[in-house]
Amino acid sequence: MTAIKHALQRDIFTPNDERLLSIVNVCKAGKKKKNCFLCATVTTERPVQVKVVKVKKSDKGDFYKRQIAWALRDLAVVDAKDAIKENPEFDLHFEKIYKWVASSTAEKNAFISCIWKLNQRYLRKKIDFVNVSSQLLEELPKVTEESVPSGENQSVAGGDEEAVDEYQELNAREEQDIEIIMEGCEYAISNAEAFAERLSRELQVLDGANIQSIMASEKQVNILMKLLDEALQEVDQIEFKLSSYEEMLQSVKEQMDQISESNHLIHLSNTNNVKLLSEIEFLVNHMDLAKGHIKALQEGDLASSRGIEACTNAADALLQCMNVALRPGHDMLLAVKQQQQRFSDLREHFARRLASHLNNVFVQQGHDQSSTLAQHSIELTLPNHHPFHRDLLRYAKLMEWLKSTDYGKYEGLTKNYMDYLSRLYEREIKDFFEVAKIKMTGTTKESKKFGQRRLSLMATLPRKESAVKQETESLHGSSGKLTGSTSSLNKLSVQPSGNRRSQSSSLLDMGNMSTSDLDVADRTKFDKTEADDLDGGTSSKQHISGTPLPVSSEKDMIRQMMTKIFRCIEPELNNLIALGDKIDSFNSLYMLVKMSHHVWTAQNVDPASFLSTTLGNVLVTVKRNFDKCISNQIRQMEEVKISKKSKVGILPFVAEFEEFAGLAESIFKNAERRGDLDKAYTKLIRGVFVNVEKVANESQKTPRDVVMMENFHHIFATLSRLKISCLEAEKKEAKQKYTDHLQSYVIYSLGQPLEKLNHFFEGVEARVAQGIREEEVSYQLAFNKQELRKVIKEYPGKEVKKGLDNLYKKVDKHLCEEENLLQVVWHSMQDEFIRQYKHFEGLIARCYPGSGVTMEFTIQDILDYCSSIAQSH
Repeated sequence: MTAIKHALQRDIFTPNDERLLSIVNVCKAGKKKKNCFLCATVTTERPVQVKVVKVKKSDKGDFYKRQIAWALRDLAVVDAKDAIKENPEFDLHFEKIYKWVASSTAEKNAFISCIWKLNQRYLRKKIDFVNVSSQLLEELPKVTEESVPSGENQSVAGGDEEAVDEYQELNAREEQDIEIIMEGCEYAISNAEAFAERLSRELQVLDGANIQSIMASEKQVNILMKLLDEALQEVDQIEFKLSSYEEMLQSVKEQMDQISESNHLIHLSNTNNVKLLSEIEFLVNHMDLAKGHIKALQEGDLASSRGIEACTNAADALLQCMNVALRPGHDMLLAVKQQQQRFSDLREHFARRLASHLNNVFVQQGHDQSSTLAQHSIELTLPNHHPFHRDLLRYAKLMEWLKSTDYGKYEGLTKNYMDYLSRLYEREIKDFFEVAKIKMTGTTKESKKFGQRRLSLMATLPRKESAVKQETESLHGSSGKLTGSTSSLNKLSVQPSGNRRSQSSSLLDMGNMSTSDLDVADRTKFDKTEADDLDGGTSSKQHISGTPLPVSSEKDMIRQMMTKIFRCIEPELNNLIALGDKIDSFNSLYMLVKMSHHVWTAQNVDPASFLSTTLGNVLVTVKRNFDKCISNQIRQMEEVKISKKSKVGILPFVAEFEEFAGLAESIFKNAERRGDLDKAYTKLIRGVFVNVEKVANESQKTPRDVVMMENFHHIFATLSRLKISCLEAEKKEAKQKYTDHLQSYVIYSLGQPLEKLNHFFEGVEARVAQGIREEEVSYQLAFNKQELRKVIKEYPGKEVKKGLDNLYKKVDKHLCEEENLLQVVWHSMQDEFIRQYKHFEGLIARCYPGSGVTMEFTIQDILDYCSSIAQSH
């Protein structure tokens, strides 16, 4: 590289009065075969110009040539690509970006350092150096001085970076001083040697003056040293005096230390006395139980309200004494240990007394309540336990105390309570449901009476459950105010037959029972009676417990207790639901709506409560019965058989779908489970459509079009009246099927009442179709005027009327009376007959113009015939 640098200096830059400062061997990025050199140069003449020159070998390869040069002031950015890792690539941003790859990282770094140094020294504009190590910008790498051969211009000898380092421009002050010196010597420019000798002589004069000045200052130095010696002597005297003073104060210090120690001991003694008094006051104030509390705990009356209140206050005071946070060391005091043992004995004694008393209360209440059970066995009500609930609630705080102080006794008492109460309620609830089942399976009159009272059946259950919840809360120490017997279970309503007859059937004759005893009014009356009774309850929307419970382990425990106590409710409800469904499967509609509402209400209060869980499980059973009811109806449709000897009319399942839809709309009005009904509608209506067509295809007595027309007309009328939004598409489909089959039946039944006339004009139309002009048809032998008159004479008005009368009787035999479509069909046939008549008249007018041939009856005659026939029948 040194040889190349000297060659380039000699051949390219010396002739141009330039010095080569740095060189780097590069190639363009992506083109590594075409190497060239980038050179940093400065001119030897002022003003100095700094350039970056690209030098490339000639195509022949025997010499270098200058390819392109850029002024350094045009350089905007130097991008070294990476300031940390070694990377030979770098970019120079002139008028555009030039991307280069150096032969080595060292050459690249040396070149970039040279560019930075030149920028610092010669340019006011600062170039941006990107991704360049800070070390390269702080100091230049040392470049060995490269000598130039002796035969070359000596101005290139300093053509390296070291030469750049030696050169510095004079500042303004230096230039001014030199100009003053040169003005004082006229020959400074013409005789440089004389000027240099003069400067040398003046420098020697200045050096002599400096030496004399130094020698004159020696006397002053000696005086200064003498003063310093005197100052040191004074310091020694001061130190001696201070030492003597310190010895004198030492004895005083010892005496003061003794006094200070004595005061400290006195202060420490006072502090200890104050702390001891504070500890004694703390123990006395927090671990002293009043005699009245002790007496209440030992022999207080747990049966009276005043005694319970005294025991509650004493128990709380005892708990506070036992739970006091003792300070370190208190537990080592004998008095404290004795007091704690006394508290423990009091707690144990009172806990045994309280548990024994409550167990006796449970036994007594069970005996008193069982005695009243007999009078409710024949009624749909459960015994009222409110007085007993109030008695138990008085012990709520004591139960809370027992739970926190002796959990074993509390748990045993809770178990005894659940065992007692579960047996009591199981006996009451089972008897209650037995009465309900007996009334449900009675006569129709009795079942209707039961429908009026069955709400009290379900309303009484939650009262018992709420009562147990209140008692349970008393066992858990709930201090909230409980409201007694009402709860959201009061809204629970399991629907047996209600106001419907007890031996009714489904709309598809389920159970092979008659449906004549029941109408829509009876069904909706049952639902209204139930809703009115539910809305008349008091505060029935509150939580089953009467007060909301916190979301904690206590809440889970209460839920588990209620599950054990009321474990018979869910199976009994399911049995009652099964019985109601067996009596009449349509009871599942009422039960689905009501049970869904109760589940939704309960879940809004607490989705995880016992009530929500129980009702949710029952709702699953109700929904299953509802789905079974729909499936059975569809199955009954598929199994329907029609008589081969009588006309079909309105199919039973079509009429029953109308009945079902009317009842369901009244039941599901504003219901939460409307979506279930819509799904059922879709299944049922598709089943109706499919099976109507199936029956129509199998019908032998009644024409297929009549079966389809009458039944789809009935379906369309039903859907139009009920306005069921999810069946809008089916309503349009039913109307289309009715219209299509009405038209088909009219055309098929009417046929060709003027048969010979029809055949004659069919021949006329055939000739016209073959190309014969209409006015020339009369020249055909078989279709002349005489033949037309013969055919017309065969159809006098009397014969036409007779044919129409026979047609009316035929249609009357086909159609059923329930749908009352006879006049509609007859009117359509009249219109079709008139259409055929007008068609014949048109052909006569076009094919036999001016012949004077006309039909022997008119359109008015047809209208009169049809009207007369309809009135006569």
